[in-house]
Amino acid sequence: MAKKSWPVLVGEYTSLAFLLPVATFVGYALGWLLDEKVFHAHWLRIAGLMLGIVSGFVQLIRQLMRDTRDDS
Repeated sequence: MAKKSWPVLVGEYTSLAFLLPVATFVGYALGWLLDEKVFHAHWLRIAGLMLGIVSGFVQLIRQLMRDTRDDS
């Protein structure tokens, strides 16, 4: 596998810097929407927030493992 050029790496890691906050916000927003509009259970905001945080970290770890994999 060929080495990635530095602009490609910068782009990938910059996108990871935005991934975690965006995933957290989307999870909270979905929890808030389900809480306010559908179920009226206040714990859904926290559950959505946790789901967003976990999904962001999972994607971060997957990308880092893909980048640090030893291809020898």
